[in-house]
Amino acid sequence: MWTRSRIAIAAAALILIGCSATNAPINSSLSSSDNQLDISLESNAFQSDDGIYIGLAFSGGGTRASAFGYGMLQELRATAHDQYGRDGLLKHVNLVSGVSGGSVTAAYYGLHGPKGLDSYRERYLTQNAEKYMSNSPYNPFTIARGLAGGANGRNTFARFLDESIFGKATFADLAKRGHAITWINAADVANNTPFLFSPETFNALCSDLGTLPVSEAVAASAAFPLVFSPIVLEAHSEACDYSEPDWLTAARFNPEAASAMRAYGQTLESYRDPDKVKYVKLLDGGITDNFGTTGLTMARAKSETPYGPLSAQEAVKLRRMLFLVANAGVQSDYKWSKKQKGPGGLQLAMSIANSSMSSATRVGYDLMRLSLDDWVKDLTEFRCGLSRAEVRRLRGSLDGWDCSDVKLFVGQISFHDVADDEREKLNAIPTRLRLKSEEVDLVISAAREATRSNPELNGFLRSIDGYSARSIAATGARRITPQ
Repeated sequence: MWTRSRIAIAAAALILIGCSATNAPINSSLSSSDNQLDISLESNAFQSDDGIYIGLAFSGGGTRASAFGYGMLQELRATAHDQYGRDGLLKHVNLVSGVSGGSVTAAYYGLHGPKGLDSYRERYLTQNAEKYMSNSPYNPFTIARGLAGGANGRNTFARFLDESIFGKATFADLAKRGHAITWINAADVANNTPFLFSPETFNALCSDLGTLPVSEAVAASAAFPLVFSPIVLEAHSEACDYSEPDWLTAARFNPEAASAMRAYGQTLESYRDPDKVKYVKLLDGGITDNFGTTGLTMARAKSETPYGPLSAQEAVKLRRMLFLVANAGVQSDYKWSKKQKGPGGLQLAMSIANSSMSSATRVGYDLMRLSLDDWVKDLTEFRCGLSRAEVRRLRGSLDGWDCSDVKLFVGQISFHDVADDEREKLNAIPTRLRLKSEEVDLVISAAREATRSNPELNGFLRSIDGYSARSIAATGARRITPQ
């Protein structure tokens, strides 16, 4: 028999199922149809005095991922002081890309640069970012709202981010400060594609990216399904005269265009069709690309020159490029695979979701590596085909010119790069927006250790003129024997 109290609880739960957190659109319309923000590689903001370029991508994984990316930044800052001064290798960080928890670190670095690292741990990593959230797994109302579309709205995590580290900063502020080109990645759940908060994307939406708070984009990037309701953008398709980019037109009629580029082009086209898209629904970027590397692949695929997305001037100055991914993912859970029974229910659903996300991320990373390898070949061919007069015009001088002197280093930094006993502790740290201080410090320490021992980083260091094994040892890294 159902008692009155049980009936009342059931009725309340049913009401809440119809009252999940629903978000209002976070973007405004744009009348000029062109976002004039220098936050993409195509903006010519990607510059270096000595031809050294560093790009970093921070994976998803809650505060664990935020701390892991922070630890990598700290170690890069402590490296190469003799050559580059107080900020070490961070002097050459031109691009940061972030997903979910990693997007917090990416956006914070983009806004505050190396100096901001001094306060990031206390201002964010050790704080309770779940302060305004409904997240109890034992609360039936929270569960009901989650199943209905999302237990939490945008005014929870985004609100905390503004209060703690972003202070209402917008994308215009991000572009103005210029510490690094910053990409925030979410997932468009209708088009099943990564969503990049970029001028190009917002041009298609006829929407003003410059006035959008950075906290809203980061909250969208971290909007894990069920925990958060989708973050909503409105497609203002009739608010401006939009001209699609040349690469999209070319891809539409090119049977050899990459499938990722075709999918991205179709996504932008859908934003122009009010019969298809009135509202864009965004969730955690890890659903489609947990490393945030798709943007770099697309930037190269869209280029119509052998050196793009760099300019010709940048192409002849480039000597060394390093791209590192901070992968804060935990090791696979083998508990249920040791038994004949299971998995089932929620465990089965999570296993399927994690398998799909991990597979998409691995493919995206491998595609990015192949794309960059091909790009270096095209870039070298372009450089070696230039006349001496063209080199002098683009480069300013022929001193030290070697057309084939271009080297690329791409790698991942992860929990796999630390000691076994430490890795076991790291894998037990949950994917949440609230961690214990000792957990935060354990992740930071592991990231620094893994960064020091990373073979791609050390190969990059050995390739830099004047950087010796002694210099590597001075930073605390293991000694490398030159090959």
